[in-house]
Amino acid sequence: MRAAVIYESMFGSTRQVAQAVAAELAERMEVDVYEVGEAPLVLDEGIGLVVVGGPTHAFSLSRPSTRAEAALKAPDGLVSTQIGLREWLEAVEAPAGVQAIAFDTRVDRHFTGSAARSATRRLRRAGFRVLGEPVSFFVDGTLGPVAAGEFGRARLWAAEVGAAAFAMAR
Repeated sequence: MRAAVIYESMFGSTRQVAQAVAAELAERMEVDVYEVGEAPLVLDEGIGLVVVGGPTHAFSLSRPSTRAEAALKAPDGLVSTQIGLREWLEAVEAPAGVQAIAFDTRVDRHFTGSAARSATRRLRRAGFRVLGEPVSFFVDGTLGPVAAGEFGRARLWAAEVGAAAFAMAR
């Protein structure tokens, strides 16, 4: 089985979590990692699992307006400068039966919005088989860094996702 990890990141935290997820998945399968602006809109037939991740902006996935606001705060420029995960999910063509799951990064543990929940709905609409509930990883402030313990939690989650993907593929 091959996996694609596709992320949108403003200041780098979501990219770092995506890399941790990909590193763990790579223990079980071949993994391609894409920044969303470079992700293919037609997935290879060999991809059996897609993991998408993005930052939570205004209770959901980013929009052009929230990305423009983020650009004003980015001391070194944005990581994702083209499309966002929202636009990619609207345009992607998934081969039948491809499993998918979403994660997001966000600042507040008590915050009710989630980019991953929105991404999960869009994954279903795009024709993916959603593998499980979305998950959030936390950052210490808008510009980061990733909160203590979250990389370990991301790797544990990715191991569970990989095992579930193999079990569902049988």
